[in-house]
Amino acid sequence: MNDGKILGKEISKCITLTSLDLNLRSNSIDENGAMYLGEGISKCVTLISLDLNLGKNNIGEKGAKYLGEGFSKCASLTFFNLDLTHNSIGENGAKYLEVGISKCVALTSLDLNLRNNSIGVNGAKYLGEGIA
Repeated sequence: MNDGKILGKEISKCITLTSLDLNLRSNSIDENGAMYLGEGISKCVTLISLDLNLGKNNIGEKGAKYLGEGFSKCASLTFFNLDLTHNSIGENGAKYLEVGISKCVALTSLDLNLRNNSIGVNGAKYLGEGIA
């Protein structure tokens, strides 16, 4: 998706950004759009607050991987709200998110909505381990 690419590139220019609230719910963002968003967010290493709503898109497992890789660079995050409802990330996508979230060592507040993603028992286990 070109919109994800353009938005990701523009976000990556905001290297001193401390707060980002991005609502892209129901925008047909696919795994490529998620890749560009993840890359853009990864450049914002000074982020303290991130509120990202990608509910009802189509990022899938690979999109979750790209986002997790982006989040992993945001070690300064203290507040993180992530809504990925209805994205079919599956248990592997949950595992990728876990890897990224586990790198956010300064988190004091996490709100994670993964409704209707079929993450299963293993996906829930991965997330629990990453959050712990």
